[in-house]
Amino acid sequence: MPLALYALTAGAFGIGVTEFVIMGLLREVGADMGVSIATAGLLISGYALGVVFGAPTLTILTGRWPRKTVLAGLMLIFIVGNIICALAPSYEILMAARIVTALAHGTFFGVGSVVATKLVAPEKRASAIAIMFTGLTVATVLGVPFGTWLGQQFGWRSTFWAVSLVGLAAFAVIAALLPKDEGKPEASDWRRDLKAISRLPVLLGLLTTVLGYAGVFGVFTYIAPLLTQVAGLSDAAVSPILLVFGLGLIAGNLLGGRLADRNLRRTVLVTLALLGVTLALMPAAFLSPVLTVIFVGLLGLTAFATVAPLQMWVLGKAEGAGEQLASSFNIAAFNLGNALGAWVGGLAIEHGPGLAFIPYVSALFPVAAIIIALVSMRGERRKAQATAAIA
Repeated sequence: MPLALYALTAGAFGIGVTEFVIMGLLREVGADMGVSIATAGLLISGYALGVVFGAPTLTILTGRWPRKTVLAGLMLIFIVGNIICALAPSYEILMAARIVTALAHGTFFGVGSVVATKLVAPEKRASAIAIMFTGLTVATVLGVPFGTWLGQQFGWRSTFWAVSLVGLAAFAVIAALLPKDEGKPEASDWRRDLKAISRLPVLLGLLTTVLGYAGVFGVFTYIAPLLTQVAGLSDAAVSPILLVFGLGLIAGNLLGGRLADRNLRRTVLVTLALLGVTLALMPAAFLSPVLTVIFVGLLGLTAFATVAPLQMWVLGKAEGAGEQLASSFNIAAFNLGNALGAWVGGLAIEHGPGLAFIPYVSALFPVAAIIIALVSMRGERRKAQATAAIA
């Protein structure tokens, strides 16, 4: 794999830290801002919705810019947003700062995914995307446990100052390692691209992503209170267990990429099924500290085993037209799923069966995603049969 690919990994690491670290600090942020855990959890939903809005919008606005310039500029937005988070005097300003930071997220991963696939041979495209997303998983392994510990020891604001420094380092690596675009960027007709994305197969692919990842974040948003209030573990145990989750992410991410290069359809269905089973069995695992740790690791593995397959799934359905925009829309779809999962989890806590039942509720989302994927595959088979009959 080319060295330039790891520049994208560095950027993904910085963005991954700021996205995930808030999960381990919900209680600290809530106490400082005078809001409930469920309300603090909306900071995840707000971030995710910022990605949903920012991904297609910034991708369209920067469509004619050199891709290296786009990626470096997005890291600058990321840095500014995290500095505002660290200084935020109120919950409302913190929410606004999270949304500003999120604007960089979707376009970075959308444009970065396309750049990654152009750096390698066609048969390694899914693996290249997986390597870029490894930055996200390493952020969870190293950044989230350290950020959680830092926030618990020195206040949650110190975590965002540290994340700002991570962003500066990522910006420097991208500027140094990512090659300049050869020639002028290809002109893009965003109207044509949007038309291509509005086709039913692409929309079904995006819906599969939304539903699959809603299940992940229904649980992960509230992982700290689940571990302490349901599984009965200590506050000190949260950071080490998040480290296990991160190790599962790395393994699942790389495994999903390799399997998707071999058989994309089967990988999409199998990874979503394993995710659903893991979520459904998690409440029983909370009865044992050992099983709790194992299942948190399995959640990480099954969650990120779906990422590269779902990204390639949507890129393939775009069929080259609007590829960069389709990639950004799918990143938006991941985060719409994040927002949906966090919101439904909050409803379960405040108006539903309660915190302990969140994994059961979350398990329904991957099941729905499998149904949508099967409907899409059936439509593709019918289209192929009709084409063959005409020929």
